[in-house]
Amino acid sequence: MKVAVSGAMGRLGSVIAHGISNTNELQLSGAYAPGHAGKTVAGVGVDDVIENIDAQILVECAHPGVVMENLKKWHAKGMSVVVGTSGFTEDRIAELKSFWGEDDPGCLIVPNFSIGAVLMMRFAEMASPYFDSAEVIERHEDTKPDAPSGTALATAMRMGKHRSPSEQKDSTEVVRGARGGLISGVRVHSLRMKGMLSDQEVAFSNNGEIFSIHHSSTSYESFVNGALLAIRYVKTIKGVEIGLDTALDFDAKNI
Repeated sequence: MKVAVSGAMGRLGSVIAHGISNTNELQLSGAYAPGHAGKTVAGVGVDDVIENIDAQILVECAHPGVVMENLKKWHAKGMSVVVGTSGFTEDRIAELKSFWGEDDPGCLIVPNFSIGAVLMMRFAEMASPYFDSAEVIERHEDTKPDAPSGTALATAMRMGKHRSPSEQKDSTEVVRGARGGLISGVRVHSLRMKGMLSDQEVAFSNNGEIFSIHHSSTSYESFVNGALLAIRYVKTIKGVEIGLDTALDFDAKNI
């Protein structure tokens, strides 16, 4: 299969491009990165014109500010797309679904390509209805362009489906924002720190017990296996789908 990467000169995009080029069944057929035309990544020339990109599947890793316009263009080209860009809130997902139909080629939104992070989100959703208190603390590098992270957004939205309004309590803040942001009834705290890559804790408690789920990525290499799984899976679906959970189940059936 021909696969291209958008945002191919970024740290995530470039490591995924190299991962694709190292497989036997996938061909890295293009790399899109405005302002970098003429450079190469994983042995492929970088282009800054979307119309020049030739691929069956596109992995989108561009900045959140441009990703929606890119997706409209990939959609017009009839490509299947894996979206690795962060920041897909419920409103943004609704905007995507407004032009990406249920019978269109697959568009898979992946908040985090790390297999461990995917399992963390699944386990957090499973645990959510059994604990009175639940909060998310995510830590990323200080240059990350969005807060909270896409992983934290997705985690909180999934957890919130299993929590009642009575559990969505607020506290008086002496300093505005001290209690974090509220997403689907779950408090989310975003830390931006030098030297961090990707780290998230989901903290639960009841009277008499504390339970925590914690995941860290220490290298961008941790995202390659999940990206390859998403690429192989997206050709099997139609319309917009969120997360790698179903892809993991699909992969387990085909091992």
